[in-house]
Amino acid sequence: MGSNSDKGSNVKVPAFFCGHNVRGSYLAVEVKTCAGNGFMGRRLALDKGMGRKFILGMSLTPSTMLPLGTAAPDFRLPDTGGKVVSLADFRAAPALVVMFICNHCPYVKHIRKGLADFGHDAWKKGAAVVAINANDADRYAEDSPARMKAEAEAAGYSFPYLFDESQAVAKAYRAACTPDFFLFDKERRLAYRGQFDGSRPGKNTPVTGKDLRSALEAVLAGKPGPAMQIASIGCNIKWKPGNEPDYFGK
Repeated sequence: MGSNSDKGSNVKVPAFFCGHNVRGSYLAVEVKTCAGNGFMGRRLALDKGMGRKFILGMSLTPSTMLPLGTAAPDFRLPDTGGKVVSLADFRAAPALVVMFICNHCPYVKHIRKGLADFGHDAWKKGAAVVAINANDADRYAEDSPARMKAEAEAAGYSFPYLFDESQAVAKAYRAACTPDFFLFDKERRLAYRGQFDGSRPGKNTPVTGKDLRSALEAVLAGKPGPAMQIASIGCNIKWKPGNEPDYFGK
């Protein structure tokens, strides 16, 4: 899939294939691009003649691309064991990665092992990693705290996996999708927000975490994040009815 640069900025936003009619052994597609925060693809599919997987009827949402230099918003949230974890708990770490994920999203499932590997590797370098699930657990039972505990154990997550029941923290970070990544430097200023890597469900690209790993290496070396940052993409955060943020769907 291609990508397009957002005019006047260093943000790259992906191009998507939006499914149309199935004709014979292939799926006719049209290409739509994501400009800013306004794109929500309703149907994504790839040439079935190539034996690739299909993702149909899924709403695709890109990261809002929070301005670089933004101070890390505070949080105090329970982990899967009920322990409250806060931003201050990571004050000694030279870098902090905050990721918004969930249990059921195919885009998170696709990089699940990669996230676990990244967490282990980041810890070895002294960096801190924390994951937050802000989905409405009343409507999405698979994302409930009880299921989160089982998922963290099954996936091998070594980092805290927190539940943002009020969704206030997700709003503070202007988180929009799962997965959504935020890398802060030692001063807790935003140095990177973007994709884990270029791999997506249905693509043959290996999951490596290349983009986030490169950004972390730069920050740990005292350098700024990469000049070109590609928006993460995935399922939209499942907001509680009436609790949608002002940037939702824009």
